[in-house]
Amino acid sequence: MTRANGLEGKTALITGAARGIGMATAAQLSLEGANIVAFDLAGSPWEDLRREVELNGRKFMACEGDVADEAAWAATVTAVREQFGQIDILFNNAGVSGPACALWEYPEAEFDHVMRVNCRGVFLGMKYCSELMKDGGGSIINMSSVSGLGGGRWLFAYNASKHAVIGMTKVGAVELAEFGIRVNAICPAMTETAMMLDLEIGKSADEVAALRGRFTSMIPLARYANPSEIASVVAFLASDASSFINGAAIPVDGGLKAQ
Repeated sequence: MTRANGLEGKTALITGAARGIGMATAAQLSLEGANIVAFDLAGSPWEDLRREVELNGRKFMACEGDVADEAAWAATVTAVREQFGQIDILFNNAGVSGPACALWEYPEAEFDHVMRVNCRGVFLGMKYCSELMKDGGGSIINMSSVSGLGGGRWLFAYNASKHAVIGMTKVGAVELAEFGIRVNAICPAMTETAMMLDLEIGKSADEVAALRGRFTSMIPLARYANPSEIASVVAFLASDASSFINGAAIPVDGGLKAQ
């Protein structure tokens, strides 16, 4: 099979890979030739993804742990070095949304948890993986959000954390460029993932319809994204087709931020 984006034989590490956008991206990158290191919490379901990656003729390795735990990153990078020798692509995808409530009601413990996963996890991924990328270059893609491009309501810590991801992306793009490492962020709008579906739990059918209607009315394309649509942008940024894109925060939002 011809690999359109030239990822043949490269190694991609994806956090939050057991579901949603992370899983879709692992499948897409393996289809385009990359070996996959899937990093997610202990006890994650791996068999479907492992099967798909191996059917695509690529190698698969699962690493389990907390992305905000430095020891987990050290162990993961050591394991990748031993099996693959290098990391060419890092997709810092893992994240949590936190509660939806007003600023004055936001629990401090929840704020700390969201920042720990969404910010510290991205920082540690960039720190540890860039060490393994310095000799050969590579591409780091960080998961931000349209919430990282503006304000909003009710998701105070999530919004703050996604702004921080864009800041880390821009600093990383400057500091790592001399090693041939590009760093970019993607900023999706509402996507058909468990994180979005969590907002619908406990609501009636009419309430779910109203919620979805409110969200889709904000998007000119008038629908949620499919995880595969986000994965295709990650694949582009991972490839040499995007070789002069560095330090960008790219909306993948159906036109939401065009308004």
